[in-house]
Amino acid sequence: MDAAKTRQAKGLQNRLGMDNAELTCLPTLSSRDLGWEHVHVEQFQHPPGECSSPLSEDHTICLSLAARPVRFLQIKDGKTHSSLYGKGDISITPAQTPFFARWQDDDHYVELRLDSAFMAAVAQDSLGLPDRIELMPEFRLRDGRLEAIALMLLDELNQANPGGQLYVESLTNLLAVHLLRQYATVRPKLPVQPNGLPQRQLLPVLDYVHAMLDADLKLADLAAIAGLSPFHFSHQFKQAMGVAPYQYVLQQRVERAKQLLKQTNHSIVEIALLCGFNSHSHLSKQFRQATGTTPSAYRAIVQ
Repeated sequence: MDAAKTRQAKGLQNRLGMDNAELTCLPTLSSRDLGWEHVHVEQFQHPPGECSSPLSEDHTICLSLAARPVRFLQIKDGKTHSSLYGKGDISITPAQTPFFARWQDDDHYVELRLDSAFMAAVAQDSLGLPDRIELMPEFRLRDGRLEAIALMLLDELNQANPGGQLYVESLTNLLAVHLLRQYATVRPKLPVQPNGLPQRQLLPVLDYVHAMLDADLKLADLAAIAGLSPFHFSHQFKQAMGVAPYQYVLQQRVERAKQLLKQTNHSIVEIALLCGFNSHSHLSKQFRQATGTTPSAYRAIVQ
C-alpha cells in the first residue's frame, strides 16, 4: 500500500472529524454469493448520511439511480467536489484512492467494484498497455455506454441466475476495456481485426460449446481454446458469428431444448438442467424470449 496515500487517508479522516469512519451501509442487493469473478456489484438505498472508504484494491464505479437529485459532497485524492447527483450520473474512484462522501437526501445507486489485478491483466494481455495502469478519478460524468453496462449487470443481479457466468464475464470484460479506453492515464490503440475468428480457431470453440451446453461455460475457457485473450476472442467471435459468445450459447441452449421437447418425454425441469439452465423458470423465460411461446406450449405443438 502506498504510504503517501495512507497518510492522505488518515489526514482526510482527521480533517473531517472522523476517527475511523468507513462505509457501513448495507446493500439491498449483492453479487457476493453468486460466484461472479473480478467484479462485485451491489445496490444501495439509504437516508442522508456520510461515509469514508478505506484504501481499496478495487476500482469503484457508482451509478446514481435516484429519482430526485441528491446533494453530494465528495473528497477523493485530495480534491473536493460538491454538486447535485441525478439518475444517470457516474463517479469513478480508482484503486488505492482515499474517498469521503456526504449526502443530504435519500440516495439510491448501484456500485461496481472491479478488481485492479484483473484490470491490469486486461490492459497488458488485450490492449498491450503497461500492467501498472492507472485510472483518472471522476466526480460526476455522463457516459451512456458505461451506464448501459452497469444496468445490465444490475439486471443480471436482480435475476440472480447462477448459470449466467458467461454473460457476466462478457460484461466484465466490456467494463474493463471501456474504462481503459476512456479513463486510463495512458490510452490504448486497439488493433483492427476485420475478418473475425478464423475457422481453425472457431470450430474447436463451437465443438466445445455443443459438448458442454449443460455446464456453466466461462468466457476465459472459450478464449483459451481459441488461443486469445477474452477481449479479442469476444470481438472476433462476434465478427465471425454475428452474435456475442454468450448470445450464441443461449441460442444453442434453446435449440437443444427444442430438440428434447420434441424427441423425449423428459420433464421441463430435466430439460432445463440438460441444456444448462438453472431452473424451470430460467428456461421458460429464455425460451419465450427466443420463440414467443413457452416450453409446454411448444411441446404440445411439435409432439
